[in-house]
Amino acid sequence: MSAGAAVSTGAAEIGQSERRWRRRSLWALLILLPATLALGSYTPVKWLFAAKDLFPRDVEPGSTVRFGGSDWKLEAMLTTKDTGSVKLPENAVPVFVDFSVTIGDPDLQKLWTGCRITLADAAGRSWLPTSLPILRYSDDWSDCNSATFSGAAAGATLKIREAFVVPKDAIPTIEPTLGLGSERPYYLRFLRAKD
Repeated sequence: MSAGAAVSTGAAEIGQSERRWRRRSLWALLILLPATLALGSYTPVKWLFAAKDLFPRDVEPGSTVRFGGSDWKLEAMLTTKDTGSVKLPENAVPVFVDFSVTIGDPDLQKLWTGCRITLADAAGRSWLPTSLPILRYSDDWSDCNSATFSGAAAGATLKIREAFVVPKDAIPTIEPTLGLGSERPYYLRFLRAKD
């Protein structure tokens, strides 16, 4: 075998070996690229699910349900015509949502962080609590966020009230919802009694 033939045979072997590694590298890219994208997006997706109330758990009227380490019960959903000196927008109605909560796990600052009570109607609209002083709260009542930092002991019962201003046309279909940081992306939807 001449020196020229040996060099060309060696070049052919190197060429085949190089092509084989290129093919393997392309196949590896097909696997590693999606895996890298999935791992890189895990944390943002986790944060998205932790910050949103996405999946409802329906609560039948009059039921008590364990949520965020405590037992929640919707006591009443009320409205009033007496709004004191507060002038509401035309066709708006104040709604008060009252809960009684029996504390199970007293670490409320961990379990109830981001406590959010809202009202939602059948059309998909939702309302957050109002900051208008529509009805004076007594010392017996607190809102959800102040209850979080109340330091309540296990076995204590808290009375939580949130006030809303909603359009009159929403009143027949509104339902209260409750979201807590420790339970997200799940939240409670308190169903209304069937008439």
